[in-house]
Amino acid sequence: MRGSAAEQLAQAGLIAFTAGFFVFLMAPILIVVLVSFSSLGYIAFPIPSYTLKWFRRVWEYAPFLNGLWVSIKLAVGSTVLAAMLGVPAALALGRARSGWANVLATFLLAPLSMPMIVLGFALLFYLSALGFGLSFTALLIAHTVIGIPYLLRTVIGVYRSLPPDFEEAAAILGAGRWRTMLYVTLPLIRPGVFAGGLFAFLVSFDNLPISYFFGTPSTSTLPVVMLSYIQDQFDPSIAAVSTVQMLLALVVLLVVDRIYGLRQLGAPS
Repeated sequence: MRGSAAEQLAQAGLIAFTAGFFVFLMAPILIVVLVSFSSLGYIAFPIPSYTLKWFRRVWEYAPFLNGLWVSIKLAVGSTVLAAMLGVPAALALGRARSGWANVLATFLLAPLSMPMIVLGFALLFYLSALGFGLSFTALLIAHTVIGIPYLLRTVIGVYRSLPPDFEEAAAILGAGRWRTMLYVTLPLIRPGVFAGGLFAFLVSFDNLPISYFFGTPSTSTLPVVMLSYIQDQFDPSIAAVSTVQMLLALVVLLVVDRIYGLRQLGAPS
């Protein structure tokens, strides 16, 4: 009886801790969403009444829409480039056993362990020295650099968990390297590609430190525009555009779940 009561008490405590931690994480997001509907001309909580005028402000303020379009183009483009570079690198390094392979893998994963502001500062000087300057191309290269580690990490993890028997069987049956890659390897590592691409897209879409160094009137992403906006104004339109940004990220997750299924991203199908 004492043991049962202690177990029930421990379970209740764990549930209470989990619920409190969940509220601690979600409360700021919920407050931002509520403030975006505030009728006040400044950010305050609780709000007296509700209105949609700040969402109209987002639509009427051209830099918000331009920054959103640049962020979407940049996130899609950098994710595609990161996949084109990261997936082949992951396949080459996934089963390599030489010391140089580990060194190269560590080098490609280095952006994950570096402060974004340091990486952005270094990329600004390096890409400027190469002649790219402050351009969308330079911004695309920088976001590709931070996107490659996510694809590399997930694809290597999935690829190493697969037995080599499938590829060996395809080779025995007469399939060449490219046919084996297309019809055997890529379908098996698809969960890693989807998961890494999803991480790369969301990190690029929400990135500020890297984008800030390459921002110009024509290449400023939405986070950069939002930072510039709150330097002069602090009205709930920032909460409204943040809500729109969160909704777009949620839509991406729902689309991926509808097309592929988020539960299948954790293990090969």
